[in-house]
Amino acid sequence: MKTVIIGGVAGGMSAATRLRRLDEAAEIVVLERSGHVSFANCGLPYYVGGVISNRNALLLQTPSSLKARFGIDVRVNTEALAIDRAARTVLVRDLASGEQYTESYDALVLAPGAAPFVPPIPGVERALALRNIGDTDAMASAVDTVLEQAERERLGGGADASAEPTAVIMGGGFIGIELAENLTERGLKVVVVELADQILAPLDVEMAALVAKHLVKKGVDVRTGASVASIGADTVELSDGTTLPAHLVIAAIGVRPETRLAEDAGLELGARGGILVDEHQRTSDPAVFAVGDAVVKRDAVTGDQALVPLAGPANRHGRLVADVIAGRPVASRTVLGTAIVGAFGLVAAATGWTEKRAVAAGRRIRVIHSHPANHAGYYPGAEGMSLKLVVDAETDAILGAQGVGGAGVDKRIDVIATAMRGGLTASDLADLELSYAPQFGSAKDPVNMLGFIAENLRDGLTETIQWHEVAGEVARGVQLIDVRTPAEYARGTVDGAVNIPVDDLRARLDEVADEVIVHCQVGLRGYLAARTLAQHGRRVRNLDGGYRTWARI
Repeated sequence: MKTVIIGGVAGGMSAATRLRRLDEAAEIVVLERSGHVSFANCGLPYYVGGVISNRNALLLQTPSSLKARFGIDVRVNTEALAIDRAARTVLVRDLASGEQYTESYDALVLAPGAAPFVPPIPGVERALALRNIGDTDAMASAVDTVLEQAERERLGGGADASAEPTAVIMGGGFIGIELAENLTERGLKVVVVELADQILAPLDVEMAALVAKHLVKKGVDVRTGASVASIGADTVELSDGTTLPAHLVIAAIGVRPETRLAEDAGLELGARGGILVDEHQRTSDPAVFAVGDAVVKRDAVTGDQALVPLAGPANRHGRLVADVIAGRPVASRTVLGTAIVGAFGLVAAATGWTEKRAVAAGRRIRVIHSHPANHAGYYPGAEGMSLKLVVDAETDAILGAQGVGGAGVDKRIDVIATAMRGGLTASDLADLELSYAPQFGSAKDPVNMLGFIAENLRDGLTETIQWHEVAGEVARGVQLIDVRTPAEYARGTVDGAVNIPVDDLRARLDEVADEVIVHCQVGLRGYLAARTLAQHGRRVRNLDGGYRTWARI
């Protein structure tokens, strides 16, 4: 049986090598348009930034190594032009020679990936994108040129001698943030321009604000609510009329599925533009499969169509399609979209739905914020983090989670993602048995603590209010009490709060109204106050996540 795979890297090469492991007799041909079939695309920003200094470290396999080890016929610089489904052939062009020929197949796997979106604005040809090794070489060279020119001007003492080399990044997503860090470390003054009202769409606004503030602290200029309207020779003009210096311009707005081949061949596309596949990665043609960023996935919460351009699902589905072709009884699972990004030592990670998405979908939800340390506070080196859990209020199902902080954020989000895959509820997190020693965690791990809070909310032992709901309640006359110490209160409090420390509440019950909102720094003392006041007949809500969450926005 002959399988032709269009596209390499994560999905395509996972399919090719898995198929060989399953079927020694299979004929496997891989057609890759670029000059590199297997490379570490998630490492590309770090080569541009100099963190990865050895370019060859990015090149995981070559056509010759794949031929030697797996007996796979890999053809780079080879473009698939068209698919003839009736004849089961692909029209192919050798980009080096220009020669065209047809390649037959019994099974065809499409792994074309997704291309960076480049907006149709004046001067956009000067913008660089980052998708493959060729893009990486071009960007690294451009950075070197900009820095060398700035150094020449500094040494020459001309009019521009004091000017900083600048870069404008269009887009505040994961790639944009990674490039902002790496270009800053190289010595460029970086501006991130994001059209939305926040960076990092997989996070809710109050969580993304932590990352934005950290970027600003490290010297990155973050502009939200604007876009690049035009690109000049060494400037850009924003949609709000601002002109910024820009020796380097990068398009990191997002990606779009590459579906031209599939669409021209009459294969069915999803509502959001990706290639539509079933649970076996089959397209609307039973002989044609598709994997990777070009493919529609199924959302883990609803089962609806979703575009999730991440390496994990691409690798998994590449492996799965090889199993299907080899006759193994397998089926793909839904996707959570678990992802992580780092910037200047800060980590941001997410899985599943945001609060914003759940509200837009009309779900009745509970939201939990916490601010734990990554390990026992008495052990040296503890780092703080902020966690957020989005829970279905009717079923206690975990809809999503987010984390921002230092060490340990990845572990907690991965644990929650695993819990979601296993069907555990939010309250079930309380009973997870996680590894503990003081240098690694706490006896009550931050994930367990989220479970404790979820359990209390589920059972009606406490009621919370979110940071964005407080102002409206205070405006209608609900009393707001800051239960922290007078010194903490003096340093800053939620607008409209009076101060009654939690330890004084029992003695000052006559000052507490029948309906009241309480808050502390992170939520714990507020919870204690809420339990006390509830048992004295008050209707009380605790500000979820405390003053620390409220003060971010």
